[in-house]
Parts: sequence; structure tokens; C-alpha cells
Amino acid sequence: MSTLKYHITSVALALLLTVPLFGENNRQRVSPDCNLRGATYMNPVIHADYSDPDVAASADGKTFYMTASSFQCVPGLPILKSDDLVNWSIVNYALPEVTPHEFYDSAPRHGKGVWAPCIRLHSGEYYIYWGDPDFGVFMIKTKDPEGKWSDPVLVKKGKGIIDPTPFWDEDGKAYLANGWAGSRAGFNSVITISEMNPEGTAVISQPRIVYDGNDGVNHTVEGPKMYKRNGYYYMFAPAGGVAKGWQLVMRSKDIYGPYESRIVMAQGNSDINGPHQGAWVTTDTGEDWFLHFQDLGAYGRIINLNPMEWCEDWPVIGDDKDGDGCGDPVRKWKKPVVSGNVIPDNSSSPSLLYQWHGNYNDLFGFPLPEGLMRIYGHKLSEDFINFWEVPNLWLQKFPAREFTLTSKVKISAKATSEGVSSGIIVMGWDYARLGLVKKGDDFQVVFTSCKDAEQNGKEENREIAVIPPSRAYPAGLYPNLECDLWLRVKVDKDGMCEFLYSTDGRKFLSAGHFKARAGKWIGAKVGFYSVTPASTSERGWIDILTSETEVK
Repeated sequence: MSTLKYHITSVALALLLTVPLFGENNRQRVSPDCNLRGATYMNPVIHADYSDPDVAASADGKTFYMTASSFQCVPGLPILKSDDLVNWSIVNYALPEVTPHEFYDSAPRHGKGVWAPCIRLHSGEYYIYWGDPDFGVFMIKTKDPEGKWSDPVLVKKGKGIIDPTPFWDEDGKAYLANGWAGSRAGFNSVITISEMNPEGTAVISQPRIVYDGNDGVNHTVEGPKMYKRNGYYYMFAPAGGVAKGWQLVMRSKDIYGPYESRIVMAQGNSDINGPHQGAWVTTDTGEDWFLHFQDLGAYGRIINLNPMEWCEDWPVIGDDKDGDGCGDPVRKWKKPVVSGNVIPDNSSSPSLLYQWHGNYNDLFGFPLPEGLMRIYGHKLSEDFINFWEVPNLWLQKFPAREFTLTSKVKISAKATSEGVSSGIIVMGWDYARLGLVKKGDDFQVVFTSCKDAEQNGKEENREIAVIPPSRAYPAGLYPNLECDLWLRVKVDKDGMCEFLYSTDGRKFLSAGHFKARAGKWIGAKVGFYSVTPASTSERGWIDILTSETEVK
């Protein structure tokens, strides 16, 4: 079994914190190494949580840009790049922070924010539309997807409007199709279309229903993507639910319908469940492909690539062995034929993998001149229950079924900052963390777990060991106590996590085990934290000096 190691550098981190990112060297591969060489590829092409993917080809068809849901995590709207639809690198984020600020700055809004974006190239500019189920449809644009994007424009205000897709017709008219969230609107399983102004900045008509999945057949239809081919208007949309659904395609000669529908890909005899929401892409050599996600629980919604062909103006996605017009997802297939070169294995900016768990502010922490990041202790509330309230978690997606994250850290506390805690965390609806807690003149190694965090589940703590400070020196009114530590999380193929620590970087001691669980609409994530009790005036902090991820 091959392994891939990547390291984070302080230079790369500084680039991350000054979004946007520019240049060919600012990228981090997210695709498995096995797909770099050979004439075939293996699914998934990205084994990481990039849910609700959408893709736009460049004007010459040689480069592909993908974006995905980012919810409350920032920076948001990741921009991934590929030359062959198989090997992908993350090169930018389009959204530095989630708006409106009065809502998203006050606390981490789990599962809210950026839902199911759509990226399109129109008149020389790239557009991204996304739905915020609590506020409406937003849009940003740019001429360079790897550069700076515009500030968000609220295209349509309202609750429950999700999964928007813009469409510009040959006559210059613009339209917006979207789904509806039952949790906000009180109904779902319908697709509506509204007209927009030609600039795509505002909806100018009332929505009209063009497809209703409340027929007992194609329930939970959502995530439409709109296209036009051979005089037909098409909407590609998943139905049947995230984990067990199928790909539905609707077509009509009139944009407002009526639309006829057909299931064009389902799990069938494959081991790829779903398959769910994605994007139709045509290469510069004329081949058609479909990128979509597959729900893997704690690992999130990973990305698969399937071949696509046309038969009597209907798409067929996957491997249609019985010729019924509905394909099964493929595990292994011949690579797309493209004229460009495959993106090389360039790991200069792995810090692009990390996001904050809520809108960033300066009190979260700063890049270090020697090292990566300093995270200051977030002040916990007076009625603290668990980490569901903590926004300054610095986290990355699970990058594979099996991996190990090892980091050298320096944990600091003032002599008077009793109870401050810093360390490493696997975060989801359930979470576990391993860190040091300041107690008296020493640090305690404490393993903490919590079930059902959103439902106010309480933390359970287990004291593992006592470690004396590595250094104590004067700093202002009170001395600083510092402790050097190596922290490690090993994740196996079933999402079982083992937390370990070391005082010398060589001998690691096991501190506890934990079964990872997905967060709210996102997969489990791993990274770092620092918190300060409400009763303590002086904040502690953690310096992340090195970080290495080994993927099996």
C-alpha cells in the first residue's frame, strides 16, 4: 500500500490567511496518488468531503474548476483545479467569510451558510451562486478563479431557497432554477425557475414550478443543474435521498416545461451508494463526464467521476451493462482523453486544507514566523456545555480512509491561567480531543470525549498523566509556562481514531480511542483547539510548529 506524506510550511500558511491565493505553486493535491499514472483511474477521485460539487470548464476547455459546499467553515467555497477531471488540487477559496456578519460572526452556525454552489463561465467571467437556506441566494464572480472574487450579491432574498443554478439562454435572457429546503420552507421535492436580469444579479419574476417530486416516485428531488443541448433544456438532479438515491434527468423544449424525466444512474450492483448531486462536463476532445458525490458518513461526501454518453437525446451515466438507459457507477474506468497535462504532485501549500469552524477574527490566532499557527484560547461561555460553541477550531477534512496526523506543538499558559486547555481534536456531532490542561504548576494530559454535541451532550474527561513544564520564564506580570509535546491521531478504515502523545517525538503513548462521526452536513474533521474557562482572565495558547499527514 502506497503512502503519501505532506508537510505544512509557515510560508504556505501565510498565503492561506491572505485570501485570495495566486500562482501555480499555491496548490495542494487532494486526489489519490494511484490516479497520477496509467491509462485508468479509480474512484473516488477525491477521498475527502467536497459535497455538492459543481464544475466549470475554462474557455478553451483545457482546465476545469470545481467548487463545493462549505457551510459555516471559512474560508469558504473551495476552488479545485484539474487538467483531466481525475487529478485535483485545491488552489484557492472564493469566499473569505460568510455573510451577513451580524449572524455568522457571533457563533459557529453549524450546517448553515454555503449550500450547494453552482459555478459557471459566462461572457468571460466565472460566476458562483449558492443558497443560504436562512437568507437567500448569493452570487460572486471573477475573471480569474485562482485570484480575487467579488463581494457577495444577494440575488434573491428568502428562506428555504437552496441549490441554485443560473442559466443564460441564446436570446440573452437569464434564469435561476433552485430547490427548496423543507426545514425552512415547509415543503421540498420541487424545482422552480425564475427569470433574472441579464447581469444575473437579481431575480425579476415570481418562481414557477417545473418539476414536482411529491409523487411517491422521485421524492427528495433537489440540487438541480441546468443545461441546454440540441434544443432541449435539461435539469440534472438527484432524488431519493443522499445515501440511497439516484440521478434523475429532466428535459423539455420549453424552459418552463412540462418536463419529462428519466433515471440515468443508480447504485444498481455497484458498491457506490447514492450516487448524488454533481456536474456534467465536456472535455476539449468532446467526451462527456459526470462528477458527483457519494456519502460515506464520518468521511463526508467524497467525489466520484463517471463516464457519460448520449442516446436519443438522453444522457446515460456510468456503466449501462443491460442497455436500459440507467448506468451503474464505476469503480475503475479508462481516463478521460484530454489535450492538456496532468497537474503534478505539488504539495507546496497543504495549509489550503485547513479552515476555521466559524468566521475568522483576529482573536482566533495568527501565523507564526517560525512554525505554522498560534491559536489563542477561546473564552468559553459561563454556561459552557461542550465544543459546539467554539468557533476557532482549525481543522482539515479527513483526507483518506486511513491516515495519521502528527504535529509538534508548544502549549503555553500563564501561571494564573488555571484550567486553560489546548491540543488536538476530531470534531463532528460526536467529538474527542487530547490536550494539556493547566493545573497548578504542571500540565495534565487529558482525553475528552463528547456524544451528541448539538443536543447538549456533556463532556467526559479522563486524566492520563501529569507533565511538568518544559520551560518557565518571566513575561509581564506573570511567568509563562511552556510545554513541548507531540500529538498524533491515527484513523483506520472504519473511522476509529486513536489519540497518542509524546514528550520526545519518538515514543508515543496511547491516550484513548474514539469512533468518528460526521458533523452537521459535513464529514468529521481533525485539527487543533485552544480554550479558556469563563472564570479565568488570562488566555492560554497553542503554537503549531510542524504538522505531517501520512495517507495510506
